[in-house]
Amino acid sequence: MWYDGIFESLLALRDEARAPQMSAYMRNQFPFLGISTGPRKAAYKKFLTTAKKDKNVDFDFVDLCFERDEREFQYAGVDYLLAIQNLLSPEDLPKLKQYIQTKSWWDTVDGLDGVVGSIVQRYPECKPILLEWSVEDNIWLRRVAIDHQLGFKEKTDTSLLAEIIKNNLNQKEFFINKAIGWSLRDFSKTNPDWVRAFLSAHEDGLSNLSIREGSKYV
Repeated sequence: MWYDGIFESLLALRDEARAPQMSAYMRNQFPFLGISTGPRKAAYKKFLTTAKKDKNVDFDFVDLCFERDEREFQYAGVDYLLAIQNLLSPEDLPKLKQYIQTKSWWDTVDGLDGVVGSIVQRYPECKPILLEWSVEDNIWLRRVAIDHQLGFKEKTDTSLLAEIIKNNLNQKEFFINKAIGWSLRDFSKTNPDWVRAFLSAHEDGLSNLSIREGSKYV
C-alpha cells in the first residue's frame, strides 16, 4: 500500500519526554508520540505525494489513523484528506461526518472543516447538508458548519453563513461562540460592511466572545 511505512516512520520519532507536555496541552484527552509539527509532516511528505498521484481516495488509511491511540496518527489522517481534498465528492460527506465525531477536539476538527469546505465550494448542492449540521446536537458538526467557508472571501455564501450563525445564537458553548467569531472575522476582511451590519442586527444573541472576535477588523 502507498502508506506502508508511515506508521513506522512516526513511531521512530517518538519522544517520550515531549509526549506528556503535548497531551497536557490537549487536556490529557489523547496520548501523544511527542512529535512536533515539522518532523511529523516531514515523516510522511513523500507518502502523501505518492497518494496524490494515485487519484483514489483511501479511507482505509484514514480509518487506521483514527483507530490508533496516539494523536499524531489522527493528524496524519487529516493531512492526507487535506492533500487529496480535490478528489472528494458529496458522497464522501458521511465519511467525513464520521471522522468529525471520532476522537473529536478542535485540532482535528478544524482541519476537517477545510476538507468539508472544499467539497461544498465545488458542489454547492451540498449546502443544505451543512445547514442540517448547524443544528445537530454534536458541537463539532456545528463548528464545521459555521467555519467551513473560512477563506472563501468573495465566494462566501452570505445567506448560508447568516442562517448557520443564526441557528447557533444564544450559545454558552465556547467552541461554538469562538467559531462564530472566527467566521465573521475572516469574512470581515472581504466585506466589513456586511459583518458590521450582522453584528449590529444580532448583538443580543451573540456572545461577547463572538462579538470581540468578529469585530476585530471592523
